[in-house]
Amino acid sequence: MSSQQQLVETHRENAEVYTDPILCKAKSKELLGKINMPRGLLPLDDIVEVGHNESTGFVWLRQKNRKDHKFRAIGRNVSYDTEITAFVEDRKMKKLTGVKSKELLIWVTISDIYIQDPNSGKITFGTASGLSRTFPVSAFEEEEEKN
Repeated sequence: MSSQQQLVETHRENAEVYTDPILCKAKSKELLGKINMPRGLLPLDDIVEVGHNESTGFVWLRQKNRKDHKFRAIGRNVSYDTEITAFVEDRKMKKLTGVKSKELLIWVTISDIYIQDPNSGKITFGTASGLSRTFPVSAFEEEEEKN
């Protein structure tokens, strides 16, 4: 069992868990809205499980296949693994696993995503090594929301 799977198992008790693919997609967007993050931040397909333990803030999403997505507004490629985990709170995703961004020629693991000032219109992505990049929140909104 991977460390990610063990983490999910320790937080599964008392968690809300969804396994219907249509409900999973809706719940993933609902969760992003609940923590005041842009709803297009996790553009996942074929989600087979979404879990959220509100008491610990732990969230996990499982999808059938890894997904690569290009955020056109900022020209960045992001890779989403089959399992994504994070601890969430208002405007923050901490200890994130399963998400990588391509920087120049290398893939960088993203460990934190946060919006420090909701009025700034900026969202910051951080790595475990302390490096970070900030982008406009609007680059991560859903296509439907922009129209």
